[in-house]
Amino acid sequence: MKTKSTLRRPTLVLAALIAVLGAVVVSGCGSDDPGSASATGNGVDLAFVQEMVPHHNSAVAMATTAQKRSDREEIKGLAADIIKSQSTEIAQMEAISKRLTADGVKVGELGVPEHMMGMSGDETALETASPFDREFIDMMVPHHQGAIVMARVALEKGESDEVKALAQDIIDAQSREIGEMNTWRAEWYGAASPAGGVPEETSSDSTESESMPGHSM
Repeated sequence: MKTKSTLRRPTLVLAALIAVLGAVVVSGCGSDDPGSASATGNGVDLAFVQEMVPHHNSAVAMATTAQKRSDREEIKGLAADIIKSQSTEIAQMEAISKRLTADGVKVGELGVPEHMMGMSGDETALETASPFDREFIDMMVPHHQGAIVMARVALEKGESDEVKALAQDIIDAQSREIGEMNTWRAEWYGAASPAGGVPEETSSDSTESESMPGHSM
């Protein structure tokens, strides 16, 4: 004859198994949350996306002018690429900014001086610049250099995997475009941009003491 203790034993074992499985499921759901990794970030991540949005907007404005004024297919093609890729990145960065802010992240310091961001502040000058393609290159090369400097800081000091991936994409794309623009300028006008090429890598701690070659309109 089975005792009450013997009869209860399978029930207790089953209850224990259910509890363990429930804990595993809950734990698994938390680690598989697709937003958990990208939502993590610090003040540098937030500063990067907030400062890069107007930087990208400036490039899109310059590229839009290039599509209207340039007679060269190379420049028109580059302008189309800039508008497409950077408009997509603007939307991504605005979403990241909202998410980090909602998560309570306080904006930090990117530490890149304004003169190193490559923003002339007068993109409308391209409306009357001549020869257009040369002046476009001479504005866009330092503009790209500034974006690369900013992106390197995000890679070094940021924490968000999504921001780091975005920063690396910016570095790769704009380094390639700097090379293309300098090649074209040398072919068309006899020399590469006076701003130079891809900026050398330096520690972000020394960024404020660095200077970027200027350009003239």
